[in-house]
Amino acid sequence: MKKAYILLLFLIAALPFFSCSSDNAPEEPMLIIKFQFDENQARLNNLGQPSTVAAGNAAQSPIFNTISAHYMELAPNAFTQIGQGTIIYHAPETNLGGASAIDFDQSKIVAEGETFLKIPLSEIASGSYEWMRVSLSYQNYQINIRHQNIDYTGTLASFVGYNTYISEFNIGNNIFQVDGNRTQGYWAFGLNNQPYSSSGQAPANATTVPNPIATTSPIPQGSCVVTGRFASNLVINGNETDDIVITLSLSINNSFEWHEVTADGKFEPSIGENVVDMGLRGLIPSYVR
Repeated sequence: MKKAYILLLFLIAALPFFSCSSDNAPEEPMLIIKFQFDENQARLNNLGQPSTVAAGNAAQSPIFNTISAHYMELAPNAFTQIGQGTIIYHAPETNLGGASAIDFDQSKIVAEGETFLKIPLSEIASGSYEWMRVSLSYQNYQINIRHQNIDYTGTLASFVGYNTYISEFNIGNNIFQVDGNRTQGYWAFGLNNQPYSSSGQAPANATTVPNPIATTSPIPQGSCVVTGRFASNLVINGNETDDIVITLSLSINNSFEWHEVTADGKFEPSIGENVVDMGLRGLIPSYVR
């Protein structure tokens, strides 16, 4: 009896060494996605061809603060129609504003280099993927403006998703109360911690959305699904043991464009100069294992 009691005490003491603690279990390999902004990357048009600033307009390369996306998809080839690839992300939507819209209050917003998406690789269909599709929804960046002949730097909030429900947001001390849907091209500007602000709506369907495979795999009008090709196919075989990190390099080369009233290369909203395009100018996806 005494021996049995001693053996029981030994087994109880040894339990921590033999138990399967979740704290010590290795994390399964993940797919991680981050954003990068490049003002020197090629400036492309909707067909993925080099593009210059239109006559009568001016543009600048903004300094990005944050960004958000609505949809992400891996496509095997140039003939894969949108929605028929492997969808890896879809942001929350709402009907609070009437029609279905991206829910800005629930959007994940990140800075350059921060993790936007992290999901187990086991959730992604095995295959060889040539293209990456990303539907961008929100941009926040610094731009230069001229107001009453004085140059300032301020912050612009740019909503480029197909439709976005916005309750309210702020730029510094400037509060923008919306409580409704805003279609692609809605923007708001504020001087940080100063009372000047403005907002407006870029022309419908004028936002540039580069898609080099538009002839074989078009995107819906009014969406912001930017398409880019991997330098070598991203192959997922289902036996990965390490993380895969995808970096989405976005061209911000003169991506903020306006129509000039005074041809001086200065954005002057107070004299009626209007935003005409806020679209990203190209996507180059890359990955490391």
